[in-house]
Amino acid sequence: MILLPNSFENRMKKILGPEYHAFSQSLSAEISHSVRINRKKTEEPTGLNPVPYSDSGFYLTQRPVYTLDPLFHAGVYYVQESSSMFLEQFFLHFTKKKLRVLDLCAAPGGKSTHLSALLPDDSLLVSNEVIHSRARVLSENLKKWGKPNVVVSCNDPGDFSRLPGFFDVIVVDAPCSGEGLFRRDPSAVNEWSESNADHCAGRQKRILAGVWPALANNGMLIYSTCTYNPAENEENISWLSQFAPVEAVPLEIPDEWGIVTTEANGLPVTDFIRTKYVEKGTSLQL
Repeated sequence: MILLPNSFENRMKKILGPEYHAFSQSLSAEISHSVRINRKKTEEPTGLNPVPYSDSGFYLTQRPVYTLDPLFHAGVYYVQESSSMFLEQFFLHFTKKKLRVLDLCAAPGGKSTHLSALLPDDSLLVSNEVIHSRARVLSENLKKWGKPNVVVSCNDPGDFSRLPGFFDVIVVDAPCSGEGLFRRDPSAVNEWSESNADHCAGRQKRILAGVWPALANNGMLIYSTCTYNPAENEENISWLSQFAPVEAVPLEIPDEWGIVTTEANGLPVTDFIRTKYVEKGTSLQL
């Protein structure tokens, strides 16, 4: 059993109510492993259960030593949490047309390799990472994936405001307090604090405000984190809606996926990996 910080535990009990016990038990449950295949380089594997919301995602029966597998280094597949593959659902209505897409916080490359696979060949994907060392890892992973219509950048989110209305889609998988990592990496519990969570929420607002001008009119902003903290999720969407004319984009989600939709200031929020989706009307003014 993972020993959780009291303040985190109290907050989750308040949010989940009677479901909290099942949540705390799940943090010690066996971890599932999943990969997303590169259909340009391999055929669909046999004997593996598919991830229901991703055409190229599959659950593994056991975890191999990836670094010893030449197929991994050749970009035949990418190791990725299955929950992150839900991003695909947002693109099902857009992948038949040419798009300019920005993956703002892209390292190490899971969502960028996924986006490059989903986008038509005549689209443009800009994969950005502000930390130089992580940008190098991002570049290497995209090279291995092998799609040519990708540009890797290393810029502050606010730098993209100099490209007003340029991107049809902006993906912000924002740096967060990482509560969703507790199960996979128990050491993440020791790095968690209320003050850090508050700091992350403020940084996320700065990121959203900085990149907002770069989103085209009627463009799509996809906001996600790997944390449970409402201040980094629902409250940030509520904050954004106070300054910008945003409208939720509905998704058809089968009941068997076990995904719950909540609301933030009247905007539906997909409560899965806390993925957010808002549609831009005019420029954000702070």
